Amino acid sequence: MKILFYSHFFAPSVGGVENITRSLADGLSKRRKPDGETEFALTLVTQTAAGDFDDDTLPFRVVRSPNLIELWRLIRQSEVVHLAGPALAPLLLALLLRKPVVVEHHNYQAICPNGRLVHQPDHSVCPGHFQARHFAECVRCQANEISWIASLMNLLWMFPRYVLTRAAAQNIAVTQHVLERHALPRSSVIYHGIEGSGDDCRADRSGSARSAHETISFAYVGRFISEKGIPILLAASKTLADEGRFFTVKLIGDGPERPKIEEIIRRERLGHYVQITGYLTGAALAGVLCRVDAVVLPSVCEETAGLSLIEQMMRGRAVIASDIGGLAEVVGDAGLKCAPGDAHALAACMRKVLEEPSLLDALGEKGRHRARLYFARERMIEEYARVYRHVLSRTA
Repeated sequence: MKILFYSHFFAPSVGGVENITRSLADGLSKRRKPDGETEFALTLVTQTAAGDFDDDTLPFRVVRSPNLIELWRLIRQSEVVHLAGPALAPLLLALLLRKPVVVEHHNYQAICPNGRLVHQPDHSVCPGHFQARHFAECVRCQANEISWIASLMNLLWMFPRYVLTRAAAQNIAVTQHVLERHALPRSSVIYHGIEGSGDDCRADRSGSARSAHETISFAYVGRFISEKGIPILLAASKTLADEGRFFTVKLIGDGPERPKIEEIIRRERLGHYVQITGYLTGAALAGVLCRVDAVVLPSVCEETAGLSLIEQMMRGRAVIASDIGGLAEVVGDAGLKCAPGDAHALAACMRKVLEEPSLLDALGEKGRHRARLYFARERMIEEYARVYRHVLSRTA
C-alpha cells in the first residue's frame, strides 16, 4: 500500500509531533506481509529543510518543500494520505483527487484559530468559541498576539480547514479528550506509542538506595511557553522553600518565556532550588534525568496528550501533572494530579513525595505498567495499519 505522510515539521526540527511522526513512519516502513514483502511503501512530505540531517538514514523516502504541482503528483501516486494535523493544501488536493485522507489531530487546529484552545489575553482555556460561532471573539483573542488583519485572515482560513477536515475518511484523536473536543465525524482514538525501555538510573534513585537525607529532585521537560504553567511550579517551589524543605527543580528546555522565568527565580530567591539547564537531547538529557525523581507538568491549557509524561512513565519515573485535558487521561491513576493553575495544590503533591519518598517507586511502577498497557509503540503502529486498510477498502 502506498502511503503519503504529510508533516509540516519534521527532523531536524525537534518536537513531539516530529518524534511521533518519525517513529510511526519508521515502524510502518518496516512492516512485512506474511510472504515477507513490504506492506507499506511510505513517502514523507515536509516543509522543513534538511540542514545537516541525512534523509538516507531513514527507511522511507522524504520529500522536502515541494511546490503545489509536485505535491499534487505525489498525492496522485499514493493510495492513502496521512496528515499530521489538518494542513489545508494537502487536505484539499487529496480530496480533489479522491484519495482517502486520515487526519491525525495532535493539537486543535481544526477547531481553533490559534490551534491551542487558549483564550487571550488571560491565557484561560477557550470554551470553544469557533465551534459556537463566536467568530468576533476569535478575532479579538488572536489580535492580542498578532495584528487585527492577520487575526481576521486566520479566522477566514479556519472555515475551509474545518469543512475539509469533516470530509476526511478518518479523523484520529490522540486522546479521548481530543476526540470529544473536536466532535468530528468518523473519529477514533489512537494513543501515542513509544519504545518500551527500562531506566538504568532508577535503581540508583530507588527508595531502598536513596539516603535518608538525599535531596529529592523534580524536573520540568518541555518548551518555556505560558501554557505550560512553569510560574505555577515556581510558586509551588517558593511555598516549599519557605517551609524549609530540601529539594531541587530542574527546568529542562527553553523558549520565549525564559526571561520571565529567570526573573521570577531571581525575585523569589529560588536560585538555590531551581536550575535551568537549557534545551537538552540524547545523552545529555538522559544524564540529567538520571538525577531526577519526579517529572512535573503543571500545564494550564488543555494539553492533547503530554508526550513528555508518557516517555517518563514508560521509564518508570513518577509524574505529577495538572488534572486537565489529555494530561489527566494519560496519567490516569498512575501519578499525582492537581488542579491547573493552583500552586498550593501542586505544592501539596510535591510535599507528599518529599514526606514519603517511597511513594516515588510505587508511582513509577504504576506509571510504567500504564504506559506499557496503553502507550506501546507496536500497538500504535498496528492500529494505524488497520485504519489504512479500512479506509482503503471503503474506496475499493
